[in-house]
Amino acid sequence: MPLLEVIQTRQISASIRLTDTTATQVDQYAAFIHASADDVVEQALAYVFAKDRDFQEFLKSPEAAGARSTLRVRKPPATEDGETSPKRAANATQSAAQPNTVTQGLKA
Repeated sequence: MPLLEVIQTRQISASIRLTDTTATQVDQYAAFIHASADDVVEQALAYVFAKDRDFQEFLKSPEAAGARSTLRVRKPPATEDGETSPKRAANATQSAAQPNTVTQGLKA
C-alpha cells in the first residue's frame, strides 16, 4: 500500500488583473511560503470562499447557479480529433505555473 496518495486536479489557465502592490505581495508571499504565485492565489481564494458564511449561503441559491462568468479562461490548444494534446497541455500548464513576477528597477 502506498504511503502517499496523489490527487490529480484539473487546472485551467485564466487571466486576471492585479494592482502592482497586490502582485508584489503575491510574489513576496509565495517566496515566504516557498510556493508558486499560482498556489498563493488558489489557496487564498479557497480560504476566503470557505470562511465567508454569506457566500456559502449564496452558493445554495438559484442566483449562484445562474451567475455570469467574467473570468477570462484560456482554452488549451486542441488536436485534430478535438482532444487536448498531452504535450501541449503540459507546456500550457508549465507556462501557466510560472509566477507573475514584478520587476523593480535597482540603482547601482
